[in-house]
Amino acid sequence: MKFAVIGGTGLIGSQVVKNLNAAGHEAVPHSQSSGVDVISGQGLDEAVTGADVVVNLTNSPTFDEASLAFFQTSMDNLLAAARKGGVGHFVILSIVGVDQVPELDYYRAKALQEKILVAGTFPYSIVRATQFMEFMDAVLSWTAEGETVRLPATPIQPIASKDVANAVAEVAAGAPLGGIRNIAGPEIFSLDELGRITLSHKGDNRTVVTDPTAGMFAVVKGDVLTDKHAHLAPTHYADWLS
Repeated sequence: MKFAVIGGTGLIGSQVVKNLNAAGHEAVPHSQSSGVDVISGQGLDEAVTGADVVVNLTNSPTFDEASLAFFQTSMDNLLAAARKGGVGHFVILSIVGVDQVPELDYYRAKALQEKILVAGTFPYSIVRATQFMEFMDAVLSWTAEGETVRLPATPIQPIASKDVANAVAEVAAGAPLGGIRNIAGPEIFSLDELGRITLSHKGDNRTVVTDPTAGMFAVVKGDVLTDKHAHLAPTHYADWLS
């Protein structure tokens, strides 16, 4: 099969391309660096022509309200190109619980991306993943001040990017789901606990203070970012850290 992986040079995209090619398929990565622009539409028709499957792994450059316009425009352009190119399966990567956190602009934008895909005429698949293990350093940096990092006790079920890429490649190479597949790491932590584990492993002596008002995840209610019934990935956080 031939795959057009849009956003194919990023953290997940590069691994998806590698996995699909290793399985004997032809997966071609496309990004701004290769002349493909999902906002202007430049290069999109050429990128998807002849592809059996489009895997859209592009991401908004910002996480604020502007992300809504990014996903609206990029999906409109990609779907139009895919229709013209005769593509038979359209895959996107989203977030577990994305429709349960309307307080976050970026989550509303990703939920909009899902709605645009579902409303289209394409056979589709949506893979929803929990929070990436690779993002923990960034989360710690958001609320760090001196020797203190403030984090809420939001339940998190971290997943390694390699496990996300494996799941996306598997779904993309299969029959369209016509729905959503949730994938998650094997363990649930509170975010403050995960912060302490991470700093301890790094030999970082900063103190994590539990603060229900700190950072982006403070607005998350309950355990909506976790899913005990998801397809569980094999990589544990301690093994990923080491």
